[in-house]
Amino acid sequence: MMRRNILPCRFFSAIVATIGFISSLQAGEQPAGQLPAILSDETTIRETFLPDFSYAGYRNGIDQLPTASGKVINVDDFGAKANDEADDTKAVISAIDAANDTSGPVIVRFGAGRYRITEVLKIERSNIVLQGQGSGPGGTTLWFPRPLNQVDKSTSLDELRKYIVDLDKRQREPERNLDEYFSEYSWSGGFLWIQRPGTRAAAYLEEYDPEIDVLADVVSGKRGENTLRVSTPSELGVGEIIQVQWLNREGPGAGIIKSLYGSESNTAGSHHWSFPERPLVRQTSRVTAIDGDTVTLADPLLHDVNETIPAQIASWEGLEEVGIEDLHLEFPNAPWFGHHMERGYNGIYFTSAYDSWARNLRITNADSGILSYNSANLTYRDILTDGERRAHYGIHMGNVHNVLAENVRVSNPVLHSLTFNTQSTKCVYTNAEVFVTPILDQHAGSNHQNLFDNVTLHTRATASEDGPVAVVFDGSGAGYWQPGHGAFNTTWNLRVLINGGAYADESVTILGIDEGPMARVVGLHGNRTFELDYRPAPYIESLNVALFAVPSLYDYQLRKRLAKD
Repeated sequence: MMRRNILPCRFFSAIVATIGFISSLQAGEQPAGQLPAILSDETTIRETFLPDFSYAGYRNGIDQLPTASGKVINVDDFGAKANDEADDTKAVISAIDAANDTSGPVIVRFGAGRYRITEVLKIERSNIVLQGQGSGPGGTTLWFPRPLNQVDKSTSLDELRKYIVDLDKRQREPERNLDEYFSEYSWSGGFLWIQRPGTRAAAYLEEYDPEIDVLADVVSGKRGENTLRVSTPSELGVGEIIQVQWLNREGPGAGIIKSLYGSESNTAGSHHWSFPERPLVRQTSRVTAIDGDTVTLADPLLHDVNETIPAQIASWEGLEEVGIEDLHLEFPNAPWFGHHMERGYNGIYFTSAYDSWARNLRITNADSGILSYNSANLTYRDILTDGERRAHYGIHMGNVHNVLAENVRVSNPVLHSLTFNTQSTKCVYTNAEVFVTPILDQHAGSNHQNLFDNVTLHTRATASEDGPVAVVFDGSGAGYWQPGHGAFNTTWNLRVLINGGAYADESVTILGIDEGPMARVVGLHGNRTFELDYRPAPYIESLNVALFAVPSLYDYQLRKRLAKD
């Protein structure tokens, strides 16, 4: 099996450590160049659980992203013609239809130049790659002049539309004379729309909930281990993609809520127990071995399974080996109508996808660059979002497991530039840089065990009664899904560059005052001396110290795991 190459971080060469003030919350100073205690001290390791994030990404990080192969279908052969300002939509859809009628792997290929697209391009099969000649000058541009609220004629979001009306989800801003229903495209849909037919992007209304196809009850399992025991293995098969589900049928005091939030479990919002027949935590994984009643999964369990924390294994259906690569997705610099009022200039919408990817992309003037739901083992690599329009999401991860975004640059104004949203688990942003309005968004909804890794933020400080502050973490999301995150969300080697609002000799307080419990913050540093006000109090180590020995926790853990194989 081909192993993934671990490349040096493209941004790390620019890191400069500021070794100064050490917070009283700090777990222990680590000199630059040495491993932090959370990786090297036996007592700290035993008392401070750190998830293994290295399973995030395509094929759990074991294989490299593949070079596209298979039958090539050129959109130009179906009548598309770049740079002529005519609409190319029908020709491109015909090419995709031809791909759907082709057995085996297939590449739908665009030539160089600018193609005009005015309908949603639906990807509904496995083993398909949409491929251009590159995202820069001389490459391929897909130009989308109209928003989704004009061109999306499907019924795919009807449940969401009904949910918005039934629950009176409205953007209310009296000072702006605004009282309107949310747009369904504020967090859903995309012009490149990847979804297996017949699947549901996300659960909104109980009346739409299908009966779960339970394959086995889990008898026992331990968090961090790949094996579990099941009641009966007869419905399971090696190589099958399944979903381990932890439901909460016990109410506010359930074991799974205590596993999610520990001593802060009493702060959990009502959605943690209001839907007893819906999984509260989902882990989509592949069965790699079966020995009697012992099942081995491709990645470690998120939680213990026992009498107080029950779980089940359910079937999961989705697409595999879907790739979007070497393209520039461009939208007009159209008016922005406000938060939750987006018209749907959305780039890519991954839902019900597994072992798939998007790479070498530039996305300009999007409301949301990449949205992802109900998926696992996705890799987003070498992604640039830019433009002048205000955006809702740069890259979004919601209801997903083991999604990896690496080498990401966000240079447009985005409300939630890097986000872990509802029920995202073991997801990773690594080697990312945000230049405008940077926010590390932990969006509530029992998202937990996620990693911000080797991220650089360019931001301003603002004045407060206690001195300059910078809002870096934002535990947003609805109150019924609070806290901002669950256990073990980790921030590793975060570099914050203050570009205004504080003198060089002033200490700046980094704010994260509405987050979640049992967070780990290791290696927060930058061009000022920082204090950290993060609530509830996290494990803190190496404040104002750049982590030269382990600049990327993801890469470190992946190397360590692969060395054992």
